[in-house]
Amino acid sequence: MSSPGRAKRFITLTHPLLRKLDSCCSILEFNQVHAQLVVSHLSDHYLATSQAVKKLCALRAVAHAVLFFKSTHEPDAFMCNTIMRTYVGGKDAGSAMRFYRDEMVGNDVMPNHYTFPIVLKGCVETGSLTEGEKVHSRVFKLGFEPDLFVTNALIHLYSAFQKTWDARLVFDAGSVRDSVSWNTMIDGYVKNGEVDSARELFAEMTERDAVTWTSMIGGYIGRGEMEEARSLFDKMPSRDIPSWNCMIDGYARIGCFWVALELFNSMPSRNVTSWNTLLDHLVRHEHYRECLSLFDTMLQEREIKPNKFTLLPVLAACGNLRDLDRGQLVHSYITRNDIKADVALSTALLTMYAKCRAVDVARNLFDQMLDKNVVSWNAMILGYGMHGHGEKALDMFLEMEKRGQIPNESSFVSVLSACKRCGMVLEGWWCFDLMSRVYKIDPKVQHYGCILELLAMVGLMKEDIEELVKDVLTRAGSAHSTTALGVIVAERLIELDPTDVGPYVLSANINAAEGNWDAVEKVRKIMKETGLQKDVGSSLFQHGGLESKYYVEDSLPHRRIMIYSMLSEIGSHMKVYCTDSRVIEELTLCLVELIRKEKKELK
Repeated sequence: MSSPGRAKRFITLTHPLLRKLDSCCSILEFNQVHAQLVVSHLSDHYLATSQAVKKLCALRAVAHAVLFFKSTHEPDAFMCNTIMRTYVGGKDAGSAMRFYRDEMVGNDVMPNHYTFPIVLKGCVETGSLTEGEKVHSRVFKLGFEPDLFVTNALIHLYSAFQKTWDARLVFDAGSVRDSVSWNTMIDGYVKNGEVDSARELFAEMTERDAVTWTSMIGGYIGRGEMEEARSLFDKMPSRDIPSWNCMIDGYARIGCFWVALELFNSMPSRNVTSWNTLLDHLVRHEHYRECLSLFDTMLQEREIKPNKFTLLPVLAACGNLRDLDRGQLVHSYITRNDIKADVALSTALLTMYAKCRAVDVARNLFDQMLDKNVVSWNAMILGYGMHGHGEKALDMFLEMEKRGQIPNESSFVSVLSACKRCGMVLEGWWCFDLMSRVYKIDPKVQHYGCILELLAMVGLMKEDIEELVKDVLTRAGSAHSTTALGVIVAERLIELDPTDVGPYVLSANINAAEGNWDAVEKVRKIMKETGLQKDVGSSLFQHGGLESKYYVEDSLPHRRIMIYSMLSEIGSHMKVYCTDSRVIEELTLCLVELIRKEKKELK
């Protein structure tokens, strides 16, 4: 508690110590000035405390600022807003919300009209609609609803949580609206796919700005209606760079690069986003040489300096063209221009080197990365697999697990592709099982594709696959399509070799898993009639609660057993992961792609 003498001291922002405090550039300088404030008996003064909080937040020492706030005898909205704004600006909205609840609401600090926009933004960034609705209730209780800043923040809140009806109620209830109110509501409709509602509001708006037009144009682009988007663009009274970029993005997105380039060349001025948009879409549409040519033009014109987002598609183009020389030049450009190689850029570099067969260079870059994400690990696994280093790819995958990085769908595509390329059938099957059993990842078309190619390596021939595709396409629409592929495979293998007991067991197991006991009994009857049940040398095969004894002759190849085991497991995956025809369709695509590749190799 400050003494009466201290409390009476009057200071203003022009006080030498406060001016010195405002000019501090580091915590060390701040501590020195604050020590002088303490000695001068000014540290307890409200103005000194508020300026100290402001400066600490500017220095990103927000935890230190909170300590100052807690020590003050006169907490107010200014200090609270400063701290919460710093938290939100520093991507720590959770701490902002805790501060609001504990320090502001908890201590009955009266908010002002700047408080609620900050808090509502925090609700959006933390994904808490419930908290946002509580804040709205407090807004109403304290009488801040008519405030324009608060109204706009509430419209944004409800739009962000797909509650455009509630957002529109706030918009309509507003006694005063500005361009931000209209633009926020129109943008909310657009981002929630309600383009027609946005257009109705757009028509009501008397004073539109470039943001309004661009938002509306973006809505039609998102819906694939380029003619309507172009019509609006042509009607714009004044076009800014974002509106041009929006149109370029729209045309490039659908592959109309001649129109996108025409617009690009017609721009009165460009920014780095203009270049990046075209470069990125050229790579997405696999126009790698055109991407590099455009990048060369960018460097020659020296109009705009490339940034990280420029270099990401350029490196991808180098990697896909296997152009190591060009990739090294880009790497040199990054080094010369002191461009910070963050996780994304470092990953793009190592991917480029890996694709260009410089796997050792890629590994050195990987080892030097202080921060790695799952994409970095996937790129290194894929790089090893692409060039026949299957064991290294698998070791890298195991190392990723060991380091605590959780694999994703792409991780398993990378490692399964490596196993496929290197003929590592059992290892590939182990990874496939790990994916679904341990990580609970539903197999997708790429995963099934790798597994089917592994099956081909151990004996499933192209001719067999072609017949399977015909059968799958014919029968995939049946009521029991989730197990149709496994049954079709079993039937096809029976046709190929009616004396082989394995396909009969496969068919019985799949039908048993479905509870189709009539079909199981039918298979057993056929096996009995053909004398396939009681040969010498039996082994027990269990699946889905059904025990079937079948007998394997010493001459039966191990690869045939592996095929049956894997196909039976595919049937189990279909039972677990799908309740409709989706898996059938995906597996059909896998089979078709496998045939296409084999035919291509034969040409």
